[in-house]
Amino acid sequence: MLYAHQNFCEISLISSSALSEAKPANAQKASGRSSGGGSDSSGGGSAGGGGRRGGRKEDSNWWTRLQKIPWDDKEFRMYFLSAAAFWTTVGYYFFFRNAAQEVTWKDFVNSYLSKGVVDRLEVINKRYVKVIFSPGKAPVSGYVWFNIGSVDTFERNLETAQVELGIEGENRLPVVYTSESDGSFLLSMLPTVLIIAFLLFTLRRGPAAGGRPGRGMGGLFSVGETTAKVLRDEIDVKFKDVAGCEEAKLEIMEFVNFLKNPKQYQDLGAKIPKGAILTGPPGTGKTLLAKATAGEANVPFITVNGSEFLEMFVGVGPARVRDLFVLARKNAPCILFIDEIDAVGRKRGRGNFGGQSEQENTLNQLLVEMDGFNTATNVVVLAGTNRPDILDPALMRPGRFDRQIYIGPPDIKGRASIFKVHLRPLKLDSSLDKGTLARKMAALTPGFSGADIANVCNEAALIAARHLSDTITQKHFEQAIERVIGGLEKKTQVLQPEEKKTVAYHEAGHAVAGWYLEHADPLLKVSIIPRGKGLGYAQYLPKEQYLYTKEQLLDRMCMTLGGRVSEEIFFSRITTGAQDDLRKVTQSAYAQIVQFGMNDKVGQVSFDLPRQGEMVLEKPYSEATARLIDSEVRQLINTAYQRTHALLSEKKAEVEKVALRLLEKEVLDKNDMVELLGQRPFAEKSTYEEFVEGTGSMDEDTSLPEGLKDWNKELEFLF
Repeated sequence: MLYAHQNFCEISLISSSALSEAKPANAQKASGRSSGGGSDSSGGGSAGGGGRRGGRKEDSNWWTRLQKIPWDDKEFRMYFLSAAAFWTTVGYYFFFRNAAQEVTWKDFVNSYLSKGVVDRLEVINKRYVKVIFSPGKAPVSGYVWFNIGSVDTFERNLETAQVELGIEGENRLPVVYTSESDGSFLLSMLPTVLIIAFLLFTLRRGPAAGGRPGRGMGGLFSVGETTAKVLRDEIDVKFKDVAGCEEAKLEIMEFVNFLKNPKQYQDLGAKIPKGAILTGPPGTGKTLLAKATAGEANVPFITVNGSEFLEMFVGVGPARVRDLFVLARKNAPCILFIDEIDAVGRKRGRGNFGGQSEQENTLNQLLVEMDGFNTATNVVVLAGTNRPDILDPALMRPGRFDRQIYIGPPDIKGRASIFKVHLRPLKLDSSLDKGTLARKMAALTPGFSGADIANVCNEAALIAARHLSDTITQKHFEQAIERVIGGLEKKTQVLQPEEKKTVAYHEAGHAVAGWYLEHADPLLKVSIIPRGKGLGYAQYLPKEQYLYTKEQLLDRMCMTLGGRVSEEIFFSRITTGAQDDLRKVTQSAYAQIVQFGMNDKVGQVSFDLPRQGEMVLEKPYSEATARLIDSEVRQLINTAYQRTHALLSEKKAEVEKVALRLLEKEVLDKNDMVELLGQRPFAEKSTYEEFVEGTGSMDEDTSLPEGLKDWNKELEFLF
């Protein structure tokens, strides 16, 4: 039996196998037209919205395009001039040097040296020789040149050639040795220059550039700058979009009211709390409440994620914390929100074996910055986490986070309010009233968080669209609840007839056991259609209950064991399908004995059970106590099993009725169960009105105290 969500709409599933169980959406670009002024992508748009005039396409004019180049940008001018100088130099060396012709040594001797037209020879860089002709005797324009192997070889060959040609003494050619740059040096340096240019570009514009525009050099030099975002009018979420946590909303409204009207509090000698931390399970609306605060505050809202303080570079975290609070002081009055603060606020001294922890240094800097705040700076620090138990005590003390605001799963009135928020944009059937539908859905979803409710509404719309419905009906919402709790329905999964029969009797055992146990939850539906990981499921409707007695917990255990007992009674064998049921029963038994002190032999003691996935190095009790606990757990489970066996043996005919009807229809609801078994012998609540009876009002109390009725307005009459 698998309860897909703890404490809500419990679904009992028969496990399919014990072995197996062991591009953001492209932002639509602006259409190109700016309303009223500025140029647009289609070419129109002068400052008055004049558009095109005289039928002339101004954007096609080269002068108009040239004027659009950002010559006033200092950085653009630097890049442009650097590129121009580089390509000018390259062009000079490759295109504008004097024309020259390469010849061989034999051609030089026969065509030039022998004819006496050579004035002198210049050996350039000991690699080649430039032939300089006598004035007026140049047989070609420019000059000619030839390569040499080495200077010594060249000199010997030249002397030999002149001897053979009969050139003696003072008529012999002078040889001059010079050095020139032929561009090869630039070519050899080009890779180095490109690498340096790339590094400079990376330092200024690369992905490590976390700094805000206009602050420092950017890039790696700004890695210590905060990555926080300052939001002013960019959030559309308002407090009217947040429901189910009215008390937390009042706390946040008070912070905003202080920033807008500090005199209302200061006249009484009050000081605004320096910070508040929002805690609670995932999906209950902590970050959503922060977004609503940003949308309503009318003051700068600075947001940053706790993980953004942690980098591979030493000292980056503390530097970013310092820069964050400098930014907050500059924008005061403002609200600073640190999401998932447990990433940086973990308790110090854990897992640090002799080394200095960067996370601890970052936390220390955060503690100093928060405690060093002056209450007159009008900066409020909010933080969110779902792991307050691992935060450092120094961070949680008054003076840093003065208030801890717990946002838990909403009650039935809160769920109705949340459903009303998420039903606003949906196209419902005309026969449905949103208020009535919200109450019905709230009664069917005990234990759901705000995120779960949003998911249900979205799934209902998707299901309606899948069936090409024009509107969303109540049936679509009921299917969405089953989809969220139990998983996807698998009508095509092939089950052997024997397996299907076993699943039917297993689920019938759950249903009949819960029907005749006083403290078991009311049954909503039982099915043998595979859904999610299970081959069958039974859906119940738990009460809005926070305290449980031993008798109530025992009835729940018996109902959970009904599937395994039914298999044993009807088939004299057991299967792996009860693996999840046994896990739930074992957890409940250990909780009763170890945590809740509900065992006479173990006594009135309470020990913390390890969290799932948490490594336990040592138990908080002795080995003798551990053996006693194990023994009592087995005895408690055996007691529940025997009680369930006796109940289902007595109601064997009823179990068989339900199982046979399941094999025939595959899905049974409460009306079918009443038809087969008669009315349940115990009173039960199933409607919204029955659940809220005696609680004071039908809806959530959203009234504001007198001092917060104008919480988002500046009051000028206070003295």
